[in-house]
This record gives sequence, C-alpha cells and structure tokens, in this order.
Amino acid sequence: MGAGHSHPLYLAGTSAVHRLPAEVKIVAAFLGVVCVVITPREAFAVFGGYLLVLAGVWVCARIPLGWIARRSLIEAPFVVLAVLLPFTGGAPSVEWLGVSLSEPGLLAAWNILVKGTLGVLTSLTLAATTPLRDLLLGLQRLRAPSLVVTIATLMLRYVDVIAGEARRMRLARIARGHDPRFLWQVGATARGVGALFVRSYERGERVHLAMLSRGWAGEMPRLSDAVTRRRDWLVGLSPVALAAALAVTGLVTA
Repeated sequence: MGAGHSHPLYLAGTSAVHRLPAEVKIVAAFLGVVCVVITPREAFAVFGGYLLVLAGVWVCARIPLGWIARRSLIEAPFVVLAVLLPFTGGAPSVEWLGVSLSEPGLLAAWNILVKGTLGVLTSLTLAATTPLRDLLLGLQRLRAPSLVVTIATLMLRYVDVIAGEARRMRLARIARGHDPRFLWQVGATARGVGALFVRSYERGERVHLAMLSRGWAGEMPRLSDAVTRRRDWLVGLSPVALAAALAVTGLVTA
C-alpha cells in the first residue's frame, strides 16, 4: 500500500497520540474495550470515568468533539434496539410518566448503549490518529497471522480501485440514459453490480498472476523492522492503566 491511501476516518495531525506507534494504540484500544466490557452495568459512575479518559485522549490528539459526535452516529441501529428493551423486558416494572417500563429491560438497554458507545468512541479514536498503512504495520509487529495481514492489505489497497470502477460504470450508464431514480431500471442496476463483480474477479486473477511472476511467496514482506521503545508503551498504555483502575473499582463496588 502506498502512503497516499488514507481512510476517511483518519484525522491528520502531529500530536503525541498521532506519533505513537500503531501497535501501541491497537493494544491500548483493545485493552480499553476489555475494561469496558468487564465492568458491571450497575457501575454507572465508572462509565463516566471511561468517557473522561477518552476525552483526555481527544484533547491530547486535538480531535474536535463535533468530529467524534458526527461519526459516532454509526451505532444508531443499536440505539434503536436498546430503546425497545424497556418495553419488552420482564418484571419488575417501574412507572415513568405513566408508562410501565421493565427494570431489567432498562438495565439491559443501558448496558448495550453505554458499552457500545464507548467501544465505538474508542475505535474512532484509534482510526482518527492512525493511517491505514500504520494499522497494518502495527498488526504485523504484533505478530498477527500473516494471512490476515495479507487479506487486509489487499482489501484496503483495492477497495479504492473497485469504487473507482463502480463510479465509471455508473457514469457510463447515466450517459446512455439510465436514471437510477426510476424503479423499472432496477434491472440495469443489478446487471451493473454483476458486471462489477466479474470485472473485480478478473482483475484479482490478473493481480495474483502478476504477484506470482514477481516472486510472491504467500505473505506480505516486513514493512518495517523498527522496535517499539519502552517509553512509547508506557505513554500509550497510561490511559489503559486508568481504565483498569476504574474497572477494578466497578467490580469491587458492584
């Protein structure tokens, strides 16, 4: 992958968080999510503490709150599910504004909402401070399975190529009088999707043959042999230490 391939969730910057090695941020995000998951749902104040830790990271990384808020809407379908649980849960029930709500349903909805939201916010923070190439490099340094790294690298490399091919096919259809707003032209759109699949498959075969002719051995070469400094691990995992302390507090007080 070339350095020019960056994902739309990446927010370019020069902060200390941006400069941390990708493997440190991947481990920190994973451990932070683990802390959130193991926290009992009744520990309401602890979840507020997690949000404050994330807010501190956003301040250090200079990530605008509005940027995070707009992209966190991706979890909207899960919010809809959480809203339905208080009306479908079992006894006991509580009355609120004349409406009977299930107490277990309320707790289940809170559990889904708060943990899902914190997980999404953590993922967005990682994506906002780490380019795609660095994410793949971090996975490689963490000794992730070579097949996983290879598939992810090729997928991210060629998703832009396939998207560009789809745009060109769409423009060609429109130039020939196709209007995707009309229901009776769904068949043309479906045929276009099928043609795109065939073209992508054929392109993949050509790329694979080209890779074999250049000595492809079945796994991506090492992108970097640099060793992560201990200082980077200490700095990157310091928010995780706070999250771990909050998780222990929640487990003890629950």
